[in-house]
Amino acid sequence: MKLTLIKTIALGSLLTCSAAAMAGGSDYKLMVIETATAPQPVEQSFNSCALNVKSKNYEQAEAICTKAIALLKESRESKLKVRELTSYALSNRGVSRMMAKNDAAGLSDLYEASKMADSTMVSHNLTRAKEYLSL
Repeated sequence: MKLTLIKTIALGSLLTCSAAAMAGGSDYKLMVIETATAPQPVEQSFNSCALNVKSKNYEQAEAICTKAIALLKESRESKLKVRELTSYALSNRGVSRMMAKNDAAGLSDLYEASKMADSTMVSHNLTRAKEYLSL
């Protein structure tokens, strides 16, 4: 069931991530990891975060995104891939925080994410947050 939901919100592939538009009725973009094998803890946390944002469970999404970020710090993947995935996880957490009206923390996550990796999806989320806050 959960895997089916992930597949339904996945739009396209970017390295190992996909964008899922319309987070909680907004035009923020969420990233999920598509995998052909059984999901590992990083992928499970990462995707669960996006699903909880989509389901408007913002507090739970924030906690799960934070877990995904911690798991990525321990990852043995290439530094470039870890940096990019961490940027996406920060962006997802930032969206969750923005949707929960925790604007300062959400904006902080989005700025940090944009500094970590050059991504049009992360840039989109930061621009959207700044527009929402009239910055």
